[in-house]
Amino acid sequence: MDTYQRRQFLSLGASAAAVGLWPGAAQAAMGPNDKFDLLLRNANVLDPSQGLAGTRDIGMRYGLIELIAPNIPAERANRVMDAGGKLVTPGLIDLHCHTYPFGSAIGIPADELVAHQCTTTVVSAGDAGANNFAGFRRFIAPASRTRQYAFVHIALAGLAGFPVPELFNIDYAQPEAAARVVAENADMVLGVKVRMSENVIARHGLEPLKRAIQACEMSGVPARVMCHIGGVADRALMSQILDLFRPGDVLTHCYSGAPNNAGDGTNIVQDGKLLPAALAAKRRGVIFDIGHGGGSFDYTIAEAAIAQGCPPDTISSDVHVFSGNSPGMPYLPWVMSKLIGLGFGLPEVVAMATSVPARVINRLPKHGTLQVGAPADLSILERVDGPVEFVDTRNNKRSGQLHLRPAGTIVAGVAFGRPYQAPFSVR
Repeated sequence: MDTYQRRQFLSLGASAAAVGLWPGAAQAAMGPNDKFDLLLRNANVLDPSQGLAGTRDIGMRYGLIELIAPNIPAERANRVMDAGGKLVTPGLIDLHCHTYPFGSAIGIPADELVAHQCTTTVVSAGDAGANNFAGFRRFIAPASRTRQYAFVHIALAGLAGFPVPELFNIDYAQPEAAARVVAENADMVLGVKVRMSENVIARHGLEPLKRAIQACEMSGVPARVMCHIGGVADRALMSQILDLFRPGDVLTHCYSGAPNNAGDGTNIVQDGKLLPAALAAKRRGVIFDIGHGGGSFDYTIAEAAIAQGCPPDTISSDVHVFSGNSPGMPYLPWVMSKLIGLGFGLPEVVAMATSVPARVINRLPKHGTLQVGAPADLSILERVDGPVEFVDTRNNKRSGQLHLRPAGTIVAGVAFGRPYQAPFSVR
């Protein structure tokens, strides 16, 4: 091994240890007299990734989870936080939200969502296109304590023109430009977003989706399409859209009941029956994502699709400045609660908002888990038992017996709020 290769190897080893890539890397660095940066006590832990449930204390150091044990003495930590028996999960991950304030027309600062969502990681779902992604990369994501990733929009300006449809003019869909952004920002860009509703693309048929797929493939790096559906132009087009998806692509608003411009139901459930193309997409590994939003979650579609073989893979909010004010209240814990009301168990729902979207992102070791060496991202939730009423985005109502209420958030070992860290950390 020459000097240059040896230097690279040593550098790689140091980096791997720093992020907890090697088992035990976080724990090995802690001596008997060292203290945790933060200790969370009396946590009702639920981590579906490792089948962990029960009362635990969690010690965090250098932004990573150092130790999970039934009892960790308070004197072992510089700061102590009491969970008070509340539910503690891996940090919630919102695979579809809109967090590019000032650069898109609908974005909310990610850190402002924390009190309502307990989100430690968010994905900006096409807020920016090739022409304005640099602003998100340079000014928005670095200023956020919340971890941020993104899908770049196939349209050059992303959602900056909202409510003017970005793809009425198909010339705004530029595969080469989108591919360049994906390739140059592969550390944080997951792929390409496209909206396929008739009220966005008019009568351009499959062309916007084809260009989004082309951009992913041209980029030369692993990249997914996130495809928004609402009311597509005609019934046949929905099956054609589903047939184009590759394994790992994301179908968001999967249970949308929004009609097309003629008022026809053209989504994955038509006349009460799940499209065969939807079931085929599910079976070949297409990710079915909730993307609740202000107009994209219909109980009647969800119930039919789930019963006929298409349960969701991930739960996301699609929260933005308009949907956040809608009666459906598409904040992530509330959307999770709606899925519990549909019969999913609490561990299933937590997995759909933690470990599963973390695998879609696939950028951090042990992301979406509470394993030793994982990022010290935790969500603290209050489980509220008792009758509750939910409403979807089509004014259909359903009753439930419990809901989840945000109670606290920790990102990279630093709590939002008390106990404050001095000097304050950006992570």
